Amino acid sequence: MFTELMEYMSLGIGFIGVVVIASGTVHTLFQFIRIEVRQFKGVNVCQKRELIRQHYGSYILLGLEFFIAADIVHTITQPGLKELAALGAIVAIRTILSYFLNREMEVHSCGYE
Repeated sequence: MFTELMEYMSLGIGFIGVVVIASGTVHTLFQFIRIEVRQFKGVNVCQKRELIRQHYGSYILLGLEFFIAADIVHTITQPGLKELAALGAIVAIRTILSYFLNREMEVHSCGYE
């Protein structure tokens, strides 16, 4: 019973991660289209585009955090050495992705560091 509940919890948390990234993608897409239309009218949108990138990166990072939490809960239900090694690899990969996304988001101006 406990194992089954934890599996459902893991799936739910993972689903939340998918929803966060998907909703961030849709939101970012609409913002991107809106500012690109303004660019055709001669408006400089470089800074707004950078701000959109930063917001989108924050959605991705939040989604990754939910995925890591889901993997941790899943590993609790099956705490074998193989599962722990897989979790460690997944967390390491996602941590590296998060690091580089955070680093990329620190750039606030168009093309300048």
